[in-house]
Amino acid sequence: MKSLSKMMKPVSRNLASRAVLARSFSADTATYEFARPFKGYMLDPPESSATTNKEELTAFFKEMAYYRRFEIVCDTLYKAREIRGFCHLYDGQEAVLVGMESVLKRTDSIITSYRDHCHQISRGDTGASVMSELLGKETGCSRGKGGSMHMYYFKNGFYGGNGIVGAQVPLGVGLAFAHKYKNDGGMTVAMYGDGAANQGQIFEVYNMAKMWNLPIVFLCENNEYAMGTSTARHAASQTFYTRAHYIPGLWVDGMDVLASRKAFQFAEEWCRGGKGPLVMEMSTYRYHGHSMSDPGISYRSRDEVDAVRRERDCIDCVKNRLLENDWATAKEIKGWEKEIRKQVDSEVKFAKAAKELPMDQLYEDIYADEVPGFVRAVDHIRSQYTGTKNYYTS
Repeated sequence: MKSLSKMMKPVSRNLASRAVLARSFSADTATYEFARPFKGYMLDPPESSATTNKEELTAFFKEMAYYRRFEIVCDTLYKAREIRGFCHLYDGQEAVLVGMESVLKRTDSIITSYRDHCHQISRGDTGASVMSELLGKETGCSRGKGGSMHMYYFKNGFYGGNGIVGAQVPLGVGLAFAHKYKNDGGMTVAMYGDGAANQGQIFEVYNMAKMWNLPIVFLCENNEYAMGTSTARHAASQTFYTRAHYIPGLWVDGMDVLASRKAFQFAEEWCRGGKGPLVMEMSTYRYHGHSMSDPGISYRSRDEVDAVRRERDCIDCVKNRLLENDWATAKEIKGWEKEIRKQVDSEVKFAKAAKELPMDQLYEDIYADEVPGFVRAVDHIRSQYTGTKNYYTS
């Protein structure tokens, strides 16, 4: 085993390494102080350190690396015009989701905006299903009808994928109300960005959640840009975790998966303990533009993006921890990355080989549990493809 003094020494000058200053070390575990400590509003934040082990860090690395690869491939497919419509990527923000899912139960509810591919997979769907949806195939999670912005996995508590900015947050409050009404012990995380944080509807449901003492985390993923506008230019108050005024808040380094995990452990205890709602701000960063139509460098420099990749990348942070603790070798990590590339390639191959939905089924799935005898306009359009009687004009 390496000496404690050697383990205390940072392995490089990057922030990703300074964030992992070990306070203690054993052959099985390591404890780290966070470079960017928690900040609390109307609450005492948890201690800004966390203990981990080889198995946990390895799992975190593989999951985040998979999401990163999946999104990079989506970028390539969109540019090749195989993915159409809107497409918003999550690369750079993986530590937020992975830390959250390491704590929440599948009986809990989460809801997010249109940056949702990885969330669908994290809730239990397959990459092949999500990739099929992106390519508009009938094997997709919404039979190819929803596309990038409208993922949905009801059986494991994922309620989308929502295309209207900020509109998912009131829905999240409804989900939290359902958990309290049913007394099922569940909680909700409603995720939104720093741009959506200025939406009036969010302030309305802050009030409702506090009045009803609902078990909900209002999770603001502050990736520093609302579409093409920096937080300094669109937000009079950039401390998003203090925005609810009467609801306590917690600021978290969203580029450190251990900080993310610990923050959600705190949030889980808070919400399940009957303390009501909590506002959480995750400081993170997106590497791509707002959507695929945005090159992402017209309002920020390449140097800025490269600096974040080099100094704060959430995956490199975990990689450095694995290496410095001798929990993995560089060769092993490259092997994991190779397997991940093969897995995503296989999912793309599956999706490309799948068929598109038949035209006569494009107008189905309007109702979840029953098919009414007549749907105005829909029957008229469907009759063009099936040759059935046109009830719309008869």
